Amino acid sequence: MAARLSNTRTITVGGVRKGVRIGGGQPLVLIAGPCVIESEAHAMRMAARLVRIAAVAKVPLIFKASYDKANRSSLDSYRGPGLDAGLKVLQRIQDRFGVPILSDIHEPAQAARAAEVCDVLQIPAFLSRQTDLLIAAGRTGRVVNIKKAQFLSPGEMANVVRKIVSTGNRNIILTERGVSFGYQNLVVDMRSLPILAKTGYPVVLDVTHAVQLPGGQGTSSGGQPEFIEPLARAGCAVGVDGLFLEVHDRPARALSDGSNALPLDRLPALLGRLAELAKLVRSWNPRGRSR
Repeated sequence: MAARLSNTRTITVGGVRKGVRIGGGQPLVLIAGPCVIESEAHAMRMAARLVRIAAVAKVPLIFKASYDKANRSSLDSYRGPGLDAGLKVLQRIQDRFGVPILSDIHEPAQAARAAEVCDVLQIPAFLSRQTDLLIAAGRTGRVVNIKKAQFLSPGEMANVVRKIVSTGNRNIILTERGVSFGYQNLVVDMRSLPILAKTGYPVVLDVTHAVQLPGGQGTSSGGQPEFIEPLARAGCAVGVDGLFLEVHDRPARALSDGSNALPLDRLPALLGRLAELAKLVRSWNPRGRSR
């Protein structure tokens, strides 16, 4: 097996100042942030910490946070500040820290507006076959990160990719986040990662959603964060182009997905270990000699 996911193209996220290159053997990329924008102050604080942590580990960072979580378990769950207010917060983070920004879109009408701020438009897993949404995202010309649905096989994502490519946009990232394994449980089939890479586009492993227990607490999802590091290490060993981690400074008080988030104070040591592992894997070649 190759030392990395071979034949994936290199995608540039962001401009000259904040550009991050992912895929094609580039260094491991981290996509990280809180699940949802809880307040401007909290989002800014998280961004500042993440920028510093990523810089120390020498890992390129894409900051993520959602302006709206439209698929929460309960009607009463916090969804976020909404499109306009949320994009203002993300714009301020981008202006202050110069990092690329990722956020979800849920409806075709949101695509063009979100693309004014976000460098990456993310298609949530439940919506990854929604043709109109995919076409609208592709037409913006922005990078589109598609999360593989929990009910799709990795091979079926080739059909999803074709929908984006039909718009002339080849700035695509594919993200594995686990597949449904009975009720309220997910499992990551590591075979999915090289299968996704056969599309030719960068592959990311969403570690923290993969340890989620969907609806596991009745009106909210549960999680098993103790498995974050083992899964992240496994993804790096396969050779993924990037890792997706939702992090929070106080997971127990998080307004969304706290039960499966990585505590922020654990990220520096973990990211250092993952960066070393990813570098080692990229240095290996099939003839048994380090590059």
